[in-house]
Amino acid sequence: MQDVIDEIKLELTGYVLESELEDEQIGKAVQKELRELERYWDEITFIKVPFASCIDTSGWDEGVSSIHGVYRTEPIGNAGTEGFYDPLYAQQWMMFSSGGTMYNLQDYVLNYAAWSTLQSIKNTISTDLSWDEDRHNHKLYINSYSIRPTYISIAYIPKLKSVEDIKSDYWIDILIRLSTALTKVIIGRIRTRYTATSAVWTQDGDKLLEEGNNELKELREILRTNSNLIQGAD
Repeated sequence: MQDVIDEIKLELTGYVLESELEDEQIGKAVQKELRELERYWDEITFIKVPFASCIDTSGWDEGVSSIHGVYRTEPIGNAGTEGFYDPLYAQQWMMFSSGGTMYNLQDYVLNYAAWSTLQSIKNTISTDLSWDEDRHNHKLYINSYSIRPTYISIAYIPKLKSVEDIKSDYWIDILIRLSTALTKVIIGRIRTRYTATSAVWTQDGDKLLEEGNNELKELREILRTNSNLIQGAD
């Protein structure tokens, strides 16, 4: 946070001019823009939890902005996985063994085609790992039509609680630019609150106010048009 504040002060004052705002007040502007940035931020974090058809998320969802997806942590379709066999996996060692023949390969290809069709039918009737979130009651409901995994990974976008939560240089730069523009608006309003008509010099409040508003508008449009955030959906 102090690094961000120092960079804003460097741009606005060059550490030569005196600013109307203290570090604490600039920090409040940074916090405001941090909350605004959260709606565009799309960096995903994963959490691994035991699988259940209904997962209680009350232990960790306070820090979740939105859930992005649900994924298996264990492969399916390999021999030895709870009695479930992918015929092509079994054919890998049969085809190259001394007893392997093209007849066996053709037989297994046909079996695989039938198995693949069956999986497609199952997925049409009941989509594997489709999910719905009940944020109010802290529940995540997950459907599993095939083998129930022991654990699953939940991909989510966390909330931004502090500047330290941002690890990407790109998003740090966006935050600094947003905060600098907002600080310009604040200082511009302070300097244009009163106008001395008989003064031999004038403040640059109008210029700062215009610059800040234009920069905020430009940055918000960039974020809006380039946002890759996908809100939680099946």
